[in-house]
Amino acid sequence: MKFFSMASLAVALALAGTVSAQDFPNRPITLVVPWPAGGIADQGARVIGKSMSAMLGKPVVIDNKPGAGGILGGSLVANAKPDGYTMFYGSDTAMVSYPFVTKNPLYLPDKAFVPVHGLSESPFMIAIRSDAPYKTLPQLIDFARKNPGKINYFTLGQGSLLHVLMELLEKEANVTMTQVPYKGGPQGYQDFLGGRIDVMVDYQSGFKPLEANGKAIAIAVASNTRMDGMPHVPTFAELGYKSVVLGPFALLAVPAETPKPVIDKLAAAAAHAHKDPEVVKFLVERGSVALNYGPDETRTFLDKRRVMTKQLLDAVGIKPE
Repeated sequence: MKFFSMASLAVALALAGTVSAQDFPNRPITLVVPWPAGGIADQGARVIGKSMSAMLGKPVVIDNKPGAGGILGGSLVANAKPDGYTMFYGSDTAMVSYPFVTKNPLYLPDKAFVPVHGLSESPFMIAIRSDAPYKTLPQLIDFARKNPGKINYFTLGQGSLLHVLMELLEKEANVTMTQVPYKGGPQGYQDFLGGRIDVMVDYQSGFKPLEANGKAIAIAVASNTRMDGMPHVPTFAELGYKSVVLGPFALLAVPAETPKPVIDKLAAAAAHAHKDPEVVKFLVERGSVALNYGPDETRTFLDKRRVMTKQLLDAVGIKPE
């Protein structure tokens, strides 16, 4: 009799899960963005969320949770109920490098999350203010060599991809600069334009209007080829720094143990969003490459990225703190 009761309970739970998945979504979905409102990641999440909402029939509500290079938001989603109503707008630090740079991580990305869909990958650019005493990357490197540690640069925290990028440059150029970590881009831009940050690291969409207004000069892009939107900006490789090819990704993930039928519905909505003209336009203007990957392809992408990131961190000497 006891066995029958346990078996009945298991069947009931399975049926409840099926009904729940069929009914999904029946209320708004929260998309946690681990960066401040107004930044490029926030903008991308809102464009994607709006398009997904149209297909899902329920709002995708953006919830900005900046802090610790994306780890605060990641921790919140990792511990959320695995029902599909809480998604994570994940990127490199929170989804890949975090356990490699932290001795006691709050979560392990490969265990805490299930990938839903890839979104995009974007090469970094670096820029200086127009009033700086150097106007090109070679001039910046020469200044840094003569003034060790006096050039400071924006990052999103220890071990973030921006930090790795600049460490690669420092190693290849044999110079020493100083990282200044921020919660997100808006505050970084404010300090950059205010003269408290010497080098800003971001995407072409952030620098293009600043160049047009004569406030900044983009001096190098971390891609294999020049960007169509800013073809005058040379690659790091063109300037002699061949290893400095790096760009972050964005993807959607949910807490581990989220039912597969729910994940499939979310993935289908994200795939549909990649065909939305508004989303396509946003990615092109940002200088991003679309990663229209389903759950399995995204998992493979993450596995490869973790191997690559660990190798990069070891190469530049970034260790867990």
